Amino acid sequence: MIQFARTPTLNIAYEAHGPAGGTPVILLHGFPDDARAYDGCVGPLAADGCRVLVPYLRGYGQTSFLDAATPRLGEQAALGSDLRDFMDSLGIEKAILGGYDWGGRAACVVSALWPERAIGLVSINGYNIQNIATSGVPADAEQEMRHWYQWYFNTERGRAGLAANRHELCKLLWKLWSPNWHFDDAKYAATGVSFDNPDFVDVVIQSYRHRHRNAPGDPALAPIEAALAAQPAITVPTIVLHGEADGVGPAAQSAGAHKHFTNRYERRVIPVAGHFLPHEAPETVVRAVRDLRV
Repeated sequence: MIQFARTPTLNIAYEAHGPAGGTPVILLHGFPDDARAYDGCVGPLAADGCRVLVPYLRGYGQTSFLDAATPRLGEQAALGSDLRDFMDSLGIEKAILGGYDWGGRAACVVSALWPERAIGLVSINGYNIQNIATSGVPADAEQEMRHWYQWYFNTERGRAGLAANRHELCKLLWKLWSPNWHFDDAKYAATGVSFDNPDFVDVVIQSYRHRHRNAPGDPALAPIEAALAAQPAITVPTIVLHGEADGVGPAAQSAGAHKHFTNRYERRVIPVAGHFLPHEAPETVVRAVRDLRV
């Protein structure tokens, strides 16, 4: 059942599982995905006695902005602030944070800037805080090819294409990024409905333009972006998961992530799994959360 948490900016839709007094665990989805990413995780964790909360990020599902005048932004400072505000709204002092892609970025931002709010971190794909200052430095040719969608979104044709063909495009990304995941149309449809959120296109486009310095950020979030520009260390216990077959960010990219973490740290490469790892190998997320509770 969908519940709502009102923050200064958003009415955040979320799903809750497990006992109200259990260890809080917040699991965050990426792009393009929604709370269905963690369907295979919430049952086992709730049975362990955890209070598992799975929010819909800004621009997804029934999450909505409170004010029509608020800019529809997807920059990393906004995602991190949303997570902190979500915790404040529900009176959660600290939680185990887990996520991948956009959600992993939010979890890393909170863990880095407000470590007192994190019991531990399950960071899928590694250190997810963007280094925007170096965004103009080209990667190798294969990685540039994997990021074709980002270059597309940095054009007006890309904005129009996402608006007109969001389901075709997002379904294609599922196939490309998790090549061993054989999902069916019903599986995609259960999540794809979240991309019909009226703010989805604006939030996505600003996210992919801001990270390449092609769109302004929210001046109110500038202090947070400045703190993130320093690539802050994460001081909470962390387990990094990375799908061996990730089609957008190869597992080799997280091999050196340990330099960003100063507490307990472990990296686990998951065979066969791709970018949408919580869908494909939910047991690995459950195991990581359990290991951080010890």
